[in-house]
Amino acid sequence: MSAILSTDDLNDFIAPGVACVKPIETLPAAPPPSSLETEVILDGDSRSATASTAPPAEISLTDCLACSGCVTSAEAVLVSLQSHAEVLATLDAAPSLRVVGPDPSSGRYAVLGLEDENAKLLVASVSPQTRASLAAACGPGVSAAQAGAMLDTLLLDGGALTRSGRHASGGFAWVVDTNAAREMTHVLSAEEVLGSSSSPSLTATAPAKKPILASSCPGWVCYAEKTHPHVLPHLSRVKSPQALTGTLLKTTLSAALGIPPSRIWHLAVMPCFDKKLEASREELTDEVWARSGRPGRGVRDVDCVITSKEVLMLAESRGLDFFKLSREARPPVMAPFPDPTLQKFLFRQPSPSPAVSKTTPLAAGSSGGLLYHILQSRAAQTPGAEIQVIKGRNADVVEYVVSVDGEPVFKAARYYGFRNIQNLVRRLKPARPSKMPGGKPFGSARRPTGGKSASLEHSYIEVMACPGGCTNGGGQIKVDDTVVMERKQLSDKPGPQEQKEWLAEVDEAYFSGDDEAAVEDGPAAGDVVLGVSHSYINDTLAYWSDMTGIDLRRLAFTTYREVISDVGKASEGERVIQLAGKIGGGW
Repeated sequence: MSAILSTDDLNDFIAPGVACVKPIETLPAAPPPSSLETEVILDGDSRSATASTAPPAEISLTDCLACSGCVTSAEAVLVSLQSHAEVLATLDAAPSLRVVGPDPSSGRYAVLGLEDENAKLLVASVSPQTRASLAAACGPGVSAAQAGAMLDTLLLDGGALTRSGRHASGGFAWVVDTNAAREMTHVLSAEEVLGSSSSPSLTATAPAKKPILASSCPGWVCYAEKTHPHVLPHLSRVKSPQALTGTLLKTTLSAALGIPPSRIWHLAVMPCFDKKLEASREELTDEVWARSGRPGRGVRDVDCVITSKEVLMLAESRGLDFFKLSREARPPVMAPFPDPTLQKFLFRQPSPSPAVSKTTPLAAGSSGGLLYHILQSRAAQTPGAEIQVIKGRNADVVEYVVSVDGEPVFKAARYYGFRNIQNLVRRLKPARPSKMPGGKPFGSARRPTGGKSASLEHSYIEVMACPGGCTNGGGQIKVDDTVVMERKQLSDKPGPQEQKEWLAEVDEAYFSGDDEAAVEDGPAAGDVVLGVSHSYINDTLAYWSDMTGIDLRRLAFTTYREVISDVGKASEGERVIQLAGKIGGGW
């Protein structure tokens, strides 16, 4: 959990109830009970007048996203509504829908169980940081791929989780790796920053301003919307891998199977509690891509988010020991994904050929490597380009300069952690005009000084709320968790050194994870960046749009909005009273 979303200290903001924007209906107080009992008889039905009670007021996480500043204590509490308990409740509500096919004659797939209105088609997506955290918790010798196989054993149809539940035949139809959507995010972001897209459909309708700021971290996005609206025009319009995976699954399964998106239930397993906030955004619902095109309370692309730590709680709730689950890769137990093109994209197998395999370099960082991919894409545009790394005041601030023959042509940076983010947003704050005739603007952003790149502005900045990146997400298993302390035989509360060693174990599992193979379709020379073919990804994006009949700009891009709050601010009347008091007046 990032510093922006902490349940350890519920006094992280002014009391949320001060200015809640959710209108709560209040009914007149019931009259005191009389000594004589009265009855109201309507059409032969009698009921006591005192038996009527008002329904309890309800407030959702979506409501709270529009309230107060940053992330309040109320939001931290409401985040718990997306939990392992919701997963169990969904599994126990009804047997899950089953997909069978394809039919030999028609090639179509059938969905069984639609007669039960509570039944849903269950799909899950898992982040590589989660697999790394679970692998480290398992102990030495367990890879991220094996931890992923354990998750498959837990979730997939007929798996350990469902065998222990109310409906033994239920379960998740598919477990998808978010690395596939991450490649889409990489390519779209590189084209957004470098302006290399030749297709209008691959460009957001309202492109971001330079410098473009990463928007995959929901803690950072929420912070910007509620406290620094001047940076919103700079946020990347490309959806995060979690959001893009949700949109991809809901739209394609709905189109291929002929069922509404409300019958598809998507669980995301992520390293961060803030991802629950992202899943609740009105910008990430079918209201945007299927209806009005504007944010609204439609069917969410991601129905529930649980963290790496909550995976252990999910297994424990069924009386299972996650660490004893099978680590063998599971063969498909249900029908193939109901679209061959997307089946190949989403479920790629490791290639035996080293020429087409992909690895995650250490320089890419633990947050998905978006900045690193953009740097490599820019360097690939100019033969002989070199990438220079300039370390900042701490390990979470780094600048990068792409130079050609010693001359800088592209500049980017990385800012992790809220202490560094605060410095960044101050630099981006626009200058205020001087009221003095001929006066210079003041309060302007500080410019870099010295060096050949001093006059070159940043084109892209990767921003993450958690120091160290996503492997250190708040939802990850920590060194002071019981399972880790028992494995390491720690009796005292771990200190900073033990925490540092633990993060090194998680990072080792992350960077040594078995990535999928690059697609062996013979991409054009110079088109492949870090094992990702830009032309293949663009072709897949175009196919996705054609298959669903939805404009790609609705599918792959998103928007942001300033959240205005009155919490902690005096009303207009109060300000008048205060001013009158200062000048000797009063009311």
